[in-house]
Amino acid sequence: MSSCGPLRRLIVTADDFGASLEVNDAVEAAHREGILTAASLMVSGTAAADAVARARRIPSLRVGLHLVLVEGRPVLPPAAVSHLVNADGTFRSDMAALGTLIACSAEARRELANEIGAQFEAFQATGLPLDHCNAHKHFHLHPVIGRLLMSIGARFGLRATRVPLEPADVLRQLESDSPRALALLMAPWALLLRRRVRAAGLIAADRVFGLQWSGQMTTERLSRLIRCLPEGLSEIYLHPATGPYAGSAPDYGYREELAALLSPQAAAACRDAAVQLGGFRDFAAPELHTRTVP
Repeated sequence: MSSCGPLRRLIVTADDFGASLEVNDAVEAAHREGILTAASLMVSGTAAADAVARARRIPSLRVGLHLVLVEGRPVLPPAAVSHLVNADGTFRSDMAALGTLIACSAEARRELANEIGAQFEAFQATGLPLDHCNAHKHFHLHPVIGRLLMSIGARFGLRATRVPLEPADVLRQLESDSPRALALLMAPWALLLRRRVRAAGLIAADRVFGLQWSGQMTTERLSRLIRCLPEGLSEIYLHPATGPYAGSAPDYGYREELAALLSPQAAAACRDAAVQLGGFRDFAAPELHTRTVP
């Protein structure tokens, strides 16, 4: 047992499932051979159909919806979400300006609600059980988007979402010089989201890791983090891929994050810390079986 305290339950999630074959290859490998338990699906991603086919072949992988409302393509025709997209039909990337528009424009909010509904419908059409829903770049921290995610998701049986609250004290146990600016910036919005999530009766992890080390979750960081997580339900999210792909971030260590998920060190950390691995569905329904690390 780790001296940092026992870990009870852990969800290990890969975001951007369906963005590319490189991501899909990594997600499948990390689940079959590593500690990955869940993936968040981009239903409008260029490799979404391939991701769905893989998920059907490996039903132990818990799959949720990764709402894309920025830096991606809508499910609806661009003309139906004209306030939200650029001239080329892709979602805008200026999140601050787009968030302000959503707050101020009733028409933008109407288009947003329709697009969120369309993405939930596209996920439902896959036939996959809905494990959770979150948003690309945590855009559901925006109060309007968070509210729509929960209210529209309720019609599709949504039971869980991500509240990106990352405790800086845990990170500082591992790296004493870990910066706190990002956590402090996001905390007020995340705390508001958590209150709304609890009021809606949805499940969320007690804490989430992956913000500060986004794209830089190395084997050492992942294994040490698992050993030092507090008790309760935690989520660690990563962005594994077998290599760069169209639209990938130039400074992300995609291969390194895949290697971390496959590493013997991470598997050993799960065993040593008495981790119970699973998805949101597993921890919401005791009759479902969680994974064990061999």
